[in-house]
Amino acid sequence: MNLASLKGFRCTSRRHFLRTTAAAVGTGALVSTGLWRPVLAATKKSSDPKPIPGGTPALGGAFHVYGPGAPGLDPPDSEPSSITDFKGVVGLAYISGTVVRTRLSTGEADTLPFLFSDMRFMKGVFLDTDGKKRHGTFGFI
Repeated sequence: MNLASLKGFRCTSRRHFLRTTAAAVGTGALVSTGLWRPVLAATKKSSDPKPIPGGTPALGGAFHVYGPGAPGLDPPDSEPSSITDFKGVVGLAYISGTVVRTRLSTGEADTLPFLFSDMRFMKGVFLDTDGKKRHGTFGFI
């Protein structure tokens, strides 16, 4: 290898190389010995809401949600909220329409239907899994 082939490369001094190596070794030793360990913040008790028992038979009962008024699902008087011990407002809509899917590589666009997309929100007061009264807003699509 001749000096002409090294054109454009910056030479590093021995002192700079040793300092950088020592800093890397020191940092690795500090991290691996556990002296620098992230500390977890103290957390409060759970504020998760309790889900309603059961679910729509159309979905096998595995999901804690009913579809009141949805064609072919549940009767109109089914529970619209998915939270037990809830007092508040529930908004529920079944949206039908079309969506356009565009392939970015080719620019080709397809128009696709979607039918009865269940969209909800819940805002109010509920009892969490620890029995404490909470205020919250929830939504799902």
